[in-house]
Amino acid sequence: MSFQKDVLRTAIQAALKTTCLLQMGVGSLVNVILFFHNISPLLSGHKQRPTDMILTHMALANLLVLLSSGIPHTMTAFVSSKPLSILGCKLVYYIHRVARSTALCSTCVLSTYQSFTVTPRSEGRSLLRRAPRVTDSSCWICWIFSALVNICVPVNISGPQDTHNYSDTQGRWFCTSLVHISGFTFLWSVSDAIFISLMIWSSGSMVLLLHRHHQKMKYIHTRTGHHRCPPETRATHTILMLVVTFVIFYVLNSIFAFCISAFHDFRLWLLQTSSVLVSCFPTVSPFLLLLRDPRAPRFCS
Repeated sequence: MSFQKDVLRTAIQAALKTTCLLQMGVGSLVNVILFFHNISPLLSGHKQRPTDMILTHMALANLLVLLSSGIPHTMTAFVSSKPLSILGCKLVYYIHRVARSTALCSTCVLSTYQSFTVTPRSEGRSLLRRAPRVTDSSCWICWIFSALVNICVPVNISGPQDTHNYSDTQGRWFCTSLVHISGFTFLWSVSDAIFISLMIWSSGSMVLLLHRHHQKMKYIHTRTGHHRCPPETRATHTILMLVVTFVIFYVLNSIFAFCISAFHDFRLWLLQTSSVLVSCFPTVSPFLLLLRDPRAPRFCS
């Protein structure tokens, strides 16, 4: 019975480790494609859309999240001499926190901007005329805010420690937290809650507007009996799927992070599962954005 448990635990850990490495490799490649896909108009001398600016920042943040979260798994898989140093842990975890917070903020900016594109009111249209300046400034503010709000992370992070659990020795490769700073934890929770609330509010507004639009359009009969989906509606559907995907993976990862932090449970499978959930959105979102972008076939060809 004990042998079967050991085999099952080894198989689960191998599957989680392989998933982490695949996420880092495939996700990083797709985010690089998304980055150049959205920055290519600027490089070729054409005018960027406001969403291109947001997606450029989002792709860079996603790439940093994947690389920083994948470093411990890469070292456990291919390096057998020693784990990350204390300085390496501080740097990697700080980059991870800043990039993850920026990805959340950028997704919030994208969702909020899209809600203004579909609103019929005049104030929404007046904002769209200033959209290039507003969206670019908002994304840079996201980076600055994330860097400042996570400034205490390097102080709070230490190097890997021995958990004295000899059946789970690879857990020593993961960085540990020295103390829990309640003030900053509260600040992180409040900022995340504000961003997620804004995303839910903007998504709810878009769902309501699309529902009203659908109710109007079902009484309109074209000559061919087919009504083509407008670009704004297609973009809105994409943002809604993006927001729902983010919220689902964020909630699941928050549950695992709470269990690890509250019960001081640093078993390897918990750490790996949390890392997989963190990397799911940065891996899935660029596929969603590229496949639903009407310019993607020309770019890929």
